[in-house]
Amino acid sequence: MRILLADDDAALRKVVQFKLKQRGYQVTATADGDEALAALSEGRYELLLSDMRMPRLNGIELLKQARKIQPDIEVILMTAYAAVSQAVEAVKLGAFDYLTKPFDDDQLFVTIEKAVKYKKLETENKLLKEQLTSFGRSRQQMVGVSTAFKQLLELINKVAPTDATILITGESGTGKELVARTIHRQSTRAGHEFIAVNCAAIPRELLESELFGHVRGAFTGAVKDKIGKFEQADGGTLLLDEISELGIELQAKLLRAIQERVIEPVGSERRTEIDVRMLAATNVNLHERVAAGKFREDLFYRLNVIPIQVPPLRERGEDIPLLIRTFLEKFAPGTPISVAGSLMKMLRQHAWPGNIRELENLIERMTILRESDELTPDDLPADFAKTSTPALPQTNIDIDAENNHVTFYEAEKRLIVGALDKFGWNRTKAAAYLNVPRHIMIYRIKKFGIHHDETV
Repeated sequence: MRILLADDDAALRKVVQFKLKQRGYQVTATADGDEALAALSEGRYELLLSDMRMPRLNGIELLKQARKIQPDIEVILMTAYAAVSQAVEAVKLGAFDYLTKPFDDDQLFVTIEKAVKYKKLETENKLLKEQLTSFGRSRQQMVGVSTAFKQLLELINKVAPTDATILITGESGTGKELVARTIHRQSTRAGHEFIAVNCAAIPRELLESELFGHVRGAFTGAVKDKIGKFEQADGGTLLLDEISELGIELQAKLLRAIQERVIEPVGSERRTEIDVRMLAATNVNLHERVAAGKFREDLFYRLNVIPIQVPPLRERGEDIPLLIRTFLEKFAPGTPISVAGSLMKMLRQHAWPGNIRELENLIERMTILRESDELTPDDLPADFAKTSTPALPQTNIDIDAENNHVTFYEAEKRLIVGALDKFGWNRTKAAAYLNVPRHIMIYRIKKFGIHHDETV
């Protein structure tokens, strides 16, 4: 726990700071209210322990100003001039408690420990409210029975209780953020914040400030201090989604933050210690980014301590009925909607290039526009058939046209092998040549059991 101590009595300040540090608290000591406000603007603290009477800015005024900068900070006021009216005013303004000088060690520590427990309960209550608010949302639940899903869940259960840095990879729409949230909920940090940052959704020139914060005047438009996502996630978990979108310069600063567990807000030279579990997610191949010089190799290895590959939906066919039921309950709660067998068969055969997000959007659309409480193939949107079985375009690759008995299965396999052979078994180039997405190409290679030593 981080404590900010403000007292103009130098001797008392040094004694209290020493005793608190002996108890394991991180303590920053300041000589008056102005110094305390400056410290609050540059770093995050859980508790403010302030003298009531100080030059320039007294304890009551400091309490008011501190709450404007950090609304969730707990405040304990100290004074040698005890008065009921002052105590009542302090509590009304949000002070947690009130200590009368001189106080002994037990009084000090008991009061602080009560404040710590209260803050923990407050945080847990906030988390519980967030979970209740999001309860029932499909993306807040991991559901499945397939082998691929069980293997993913088993890996999550192993790594969640640790503080290891994790790199979550997978195609768009597979649920990488949900995996990250599940890891957080099962970790020892569950009572603290989970902060997710989509690096691709924030302009690059603002991303550094978003992550590390800034001080007033650091750049044009910085009219006040701002706490970054690292400090917001202190004690909890920070997910950097679309990590591949970080610029090279920012990658260096992120690497330092991970290695040294300290950050520096933009425009400030003050180092702030952080206690954050790092998770990162991406839908691109970072190995290729490293090879192309677009991603730092040392940062990649710092992030890739434990890799988790989230399987695409096409590899989780057994989970589709369960996912559909989950989405139906979400979009039509209390309504018994059934799915015709013919429709379920079509949905299980679909390649799902958009993965779970595509399935969820489809079920929402069908639920809203349905003609009855049984969904059938007639409820599918008109363009679904065009994408349900991605077809390979015609090419000039010879597929043995003289063989009148060749099956479509064999022809398709030969077409893929021919394209791979043409481009030295580079799957990306072969997919582009056949005009199909790379992940569809990989899926079909697995489907047909194609090996490198095969030829047309």
